[in-house]
Amino acid sequence: MAQKARKDRARNNVNSLNKLHIGTLLLNSIFLLSNYFLSKRSLLAYFLLSIPSFVSEYILETTGRPKFDTKTKAIRSSGEDLSASGLTEYMFDTVWLTWSSLISVMIFGNWGWLILAAVPIYGAYKGYTLLGMARGMLGPQTSDNSATKPKRNQ
Repeated sequence: MAQKARKDRARNNVNSLNKLHIGTLLLNSIFLLSNYFLSKRSLLAYFLLSIPSFVSEYILETTGRPKFDTKTKAIRSSGEDLSASGLTEYMFDTVWLTWSSLISVMIFGNWGWLILAAVPIYGAYKGYTLLGMARGMLGPQTSDNSATKPKRNQ
């Protein structure tokens, strides 16, 4: 049963990675061709703002690609689960957000790169809410001494 689960995860990972690589190749090729033939966009901005996407895709490839034994072709490692939530999900979101910004740059011009501003804005929002939750766990910062004193009967 465990071997079937490993095979299923390996198959799902290979499908996800192939779709990811084809989408990246397709959109980046269309962007570069449209930049060359239609209207000039900032290639410096393209290269700099695509770095997080390329790094995320590389990390997903190295951790998610199944590894096989060269002699027996048996699965040595099925790779990390690419459908997991957390950091893996954020890396996929970074790639997809870069894809959407490439499309918006082709349509709207260099202002389309502002879509990538959603990443630090979302990070700041999550950090602020996490900080707010941590403050809430600490309890009230000031205490009213009159409310905690027992009242004497007279």
